[in-house]
Amino acid sequence: MRVAHTSHALPAFPVYSSAFLSQNELVVGGGGGATKSGIKNKLKSFKVGKDRSAEQLDELELAIGEDAPMSMATDGTTVVCGVNSAPELLEKGENENCRVFKVDDGKLSFLRTQGTLSVKPDDLDYQKVTVLSPDGYLLAVAGPNDLSLLLYPSLMPAAQSLKVDKEIYDATFTKSTLIVATTAELRVYTLPETKSASPSKPKKKGKQKVSTSLPSLVCERVIDIPSSLGGSSGSSFRAAKIHPTLGTILYTVANTIPNRSRGKSTARQAHVLKWNTENWTVEKIRKVGDRGITCFSVSPDGNLLGYGSSDLSVGLLDAATLNPVSTILKAHEFPPTTLAFNTDSSVLVSGSADNSIRVINLPDQVRGSNWGFFMLIILTLIVLLLAYTYQRYSNTFGW
Repeated sequence: MRVAHTSHALPAFPVYSSAFLSQNELVVGGGGGATKSGIKNKLKSFKVGKDRSAEQLDELELAIGEDAPMSMATDGTTVVCGVNSAPELLEKGENENCRVFKVDDGKLSFLRTQGTLSVKPDDLDYQKVTVLSPDGYLLAVAGPNDLSLLLYPSLMPAAQSLKVDKEIYDATFTKSTLIVATTAELRVYTLPETKSASPSKPKKKGKQKVSTSLPSLVCERVIDIPSSLGGSSGSSFRAAKIHPTLGTILYTVANTIPNRSRGKSTARQAHVLKWNTENWTVEKIRKVGDRGITCFSVSPDGNLLGYGSSDLSVGLLDAATLNPVSTILKAHEFPPTTLAFNTDSSVLVSGSADNSIRVINLPDQVRGSNWGFFMLIILTLIVLLLAYTYQRYSNTFGW
């Protein structure tokens, strides 16, 4: 099905992260990063209209030398994102990478920071994962191999930090567990008993020393990539999202690893998998393209899956069946870097390093609970109509 969509140019502003605070209030993060490109790193807030307009409300410029906001989450009144500190602070071991900003009627203001990653100035490490729990009390932030579980909004540690061998790409919460997606496997951790803590100012900048009295995150299960996709040697996980209303349904993205044997490289196919977490079985697998998926999101009502591809497209799948719903070819000049659904699942926004965002309207027939079932009804009605027409006029025309 075709969906209405409008592109909005954001001059000199490569976009890397985004989040909807409400039905029409959007925050995006981007910039030139830590490089000396002259492109400033900022957060920008927008009012997104029903006519797919995007009116900028405010912008907050980050300090010179700091990185661009590379990942983002929101509880509806604040946004938390990953921003590496300036090189002179990184040299001292001080990296205030986890940052919280208040958004009041579109106005952006700084609240607090916490350091969770030790990064050297020449490192390419950054906070690539920023995820809030459904109740908003817990925050998981991660770099390539380190993950911290924090209380929100205080940013105080909720458990001892994790270090894993395989590169981390995503994390998602159920009511009682934290699921971490690494390149080779899904790791399921039991959440500790925690209570929300009031905000407090960190005593020392940089990565905080974790008290040994903090509980440990216990890994209760490790799930490998299905053998049908070649296992960890043939594919790698790139995203993991729990269903927002059905806590036993998990969606993951797996991109195949190109086979370069005999001097030839095969295509990097992308697959979306639907899991039942009660028995950890794969219920459905859908190949969505011959290029890797670069970003992935689930609509708040749980009906749609959105993905951005390195073939420059943005696609929608029915969450129940994984059937394709709509695809926007060449949605951006560069691969999409971020996707955000608004709170009532009527709008999807994509962003890219091509200095643009695209606002996509999701009409009621697209947002229906089961697009595949809807199409089946239409096809059945067409078949019945043809059968009725044939029966009525077969005698008249001697068919």
